[in-house]
Amino acid sequence: MPIINFTNPVSILIGVILFVLVLYLAKETKKAWIAGAMLFGYLAVLVGHTIEFVVLGSQNQEIYNAIVTSATMDLIFVFLSFISYLWIDDIQAKEGKRKSIDNSLDWFWNKI
Repeated sequence: MPIINFTNPVSILIGVILFVLVLYLAKETKKAWIAGAMLFGYLAVLVGHTIEFVVLGSQNQEIYNAIVTSATMDLIFVFLSFISYLWIDDIQAKEGKRKSIDNSLDWFWNKI
C-alpha cells in the first residue's frame, strides 16, 4: 500500500485540512513562499507515489489501484497548490506594489 494512502477518506480529509490551513497562513502573512512550500511538498508526495508505482505497481491489482488513485489525488493537490501559489503571489505583489511573477492568469482573477 502507498505510504500516504489517498484511497482512505480520512487521509483525503487530512490533506484538504492541511491544504486549507497552509493556504490561510500564506494569505494572512502574504508570503508566496509558504504556498510554494506546500506545492513542493505535494510534488514530493507525487514523486514518492511514482517510485512506489514503479517498484510495487505490478505485484497486486489492489496495490496498483491504490497507488494510481493516490497519484491522481496528488495531481489534484498539485494543481490546486499551483493555482494557490499564483494567487498568493498576486496578493503579495499588490501589497508590495510590484509586478507579480506571472500575470498570465489575470483573466482568471478578474472573474473571481
